Amino acid sequence: MRFAAEVEEVVRDFGEIRALDGLSFSVNEGEIYGLIGPNGAGKTTALRIVSTLLLPTSGNVTVFGRDVIDAALEVRRLISYLPEEAGAYKNLSGHEYLEFMAKFTAKTEEAVKETVGAAEEISGLEQRLKDKVKTYSKGMKRRLLVARALMTTPKLAVLDEPTSGLDVLHSVHVRRVIKRYVERQGVTVLLSSHNMLEVEHLCDRVALINKGRIIAEGSPSDLKKKAGASNLEEVFAEVVGLA
Repeated sequence: MRFAAEVEEVVRDFGEIRALDGLSFSVNEGEIYGLIGPNGAGKTTALRIVSTLLLPTSGNVTVFGRDVIDAALEVRRLISYLPEEAGAYKNLSGHEYLEFMAKFTAKTEEAVKETVGAAEEISGLEQRLKDKVKTYSKGMKRRLLVARALMTTPKLAVLDEPTSGLDVLHSVHVRRVIKRYVERQGVTVLLSSHNMLEVEHLCDRVALINKGRIIAEGSPSDLKKKAGASNLEEVFAEVVGLA
């Protein structure tokens, strides 16, 4: 099995602050892989480096064998990236926004139509797509943005806190969409979250990150079994306590 993404001994410094400290992990093709940990652990920095938006201070990162520095343009054609604080053009309708974004990658009008149609289904917003984005709740905006990230069926979807701040119903919708796209479309997903209980039910494998390092990695069930814990929050507390 080849790796969708491989991160090797990555260090990232911001002045005197070391955000990543020898970070290493690999994402298998066709899986949902989660980076989980507290705020400030380095999750977003890692995702931005994988997405070619930040350069590592040192170390190597590849996406489907392409180096994120030397082959950044090739990598960008293979991925989609959803930041935690992403926004959409508030004066466009949901449908107009999706159509606008689709035209960046779709080569023909028919391809644009197909891409937007996929996004409409992903979002589940139905008639509300006719309304301007500025009238949407936070949950509706996030569903629109997840649809934008997945509508092109990227080989790797990089999602930073995809359900951050959402209520239960919107969170369930987003999780179901992510699962469905992995199972039906063959998309690989790399996501971050500080919600360990949620990730426990979504990810095939997870890496617990703290202070820019991986402190434990494996399937949720394996990590719980090894730590003798009932959930990933307990696993994290146990591992950090022993570190």
